[in-house]
Amino acid sequence: MKTKGELLSYRMDIKVVDATIRDGGLVNNFYFEDQFVKDLYLANLKAGIDYMEFGYKASKELFDVNKFGKWKFCNDEDIRAIVGDNETDLKLAVMADVGRCDYKQDIRDKSESPIDLIRVATYINTMPAAIQMVEDAKKKGYEATCNIMAISKNTESDIDTALEMLGKSNVDGIYIVDSYGSLYPEQIRKLTDKYLNVAEKYNKFVGIHAHNNQQLAFANTIEAGSFGVSYLDATMSGMGRGAGNCAMELLLGFLKNPKYNLYPVLKFIEKHMLKLREEGAVWGYDIPYLLTGYLNRHPSSAIDYIKQKQTDYADFYTILLDRD
Repeated sequence: MKTKGELLSYRMDIKVVDATIRDGGLVNNFYFEDQFVKDLYLANLKAGIDYMEFGYKASKELFDVNKFGKWKFCNDEDIRAIVGDNETDLKLAVMADVGRCDYKQDIRDKSESPIDLIRVATYINTMPAAIQMVEDAKKKGYEATCNIMAISKNTESDIDTALEMLGKSNVDGIYIVDSYGSLYPEQIRKLTDKYLNVAEKYNKFVGIHAHNNQQLAFANTIEAGSFGVSYLDATMSGMGRGAGNCAMELLLGFLKNPKYNLYPVLKFIEKHMLKLREEGAVWGYDIPYLLTGYLNRHPSSAIDYIKQKQTDYADFYTILLDRD
């Protein structure tokens, strides 16, 4: 497996996806002020970022609209209030979770919506439902990706089967998703090879969404990119659930395409991300997240542990081991 491109060059197929509102919304229940979202949109425009993910298309039957901010649901009207008609090169995305959205009614035809890309999120055991959602999005005129979550928990044969199913679908791209932040660069390289073999066979692209439990989100993202993955997710200051994601400021500093501009990202961080932390939003590397990542576990127990401000890390490690 050879690298594609050199450190001093760039590939035109690389696209940067800002997932700050969507993954960061899992930190604060999507309660972002409109000015924050507007300034993020403008920063992404100035920085040359390719896609901005606004949040989820979550079911209002399953989730109480009074307990979450508007970006949990991403009504077209709310997006338009930020971007107008979005007559720019920045494309807009939302995520739709299998079993957690009413996609047939809540995702309108593309001609009626400012959204460009539907990112279908699924676990590997719900692939048929995910493909139905992909086909619905494509029929309505959208770009569509499928993000297979928690890939580190799946067997090789299940991954192979899922990739073949997606290859035969109308999906545009397939995402490697290290939901638990448990994978190392060598493992990412092998998954990249597996995904790209299918993607090239069926004319799809591959993306990566990494988590930072072991402080490898950036390393894993650029590792995947160097071997041919083309859609790279990142968030401002790495904001995301638990340990967070690949930091946008790291990624733009690494990429050599002159279209990308780090300065607007830094200005946005100065104005908004520092304030979020001061107001009590908590994300980023911490030892409990390291332990769940190391043990390939869902981060929910670590999130609860950190909320309780506990620091008896050795005891937490023992508790995790006892759950095996």
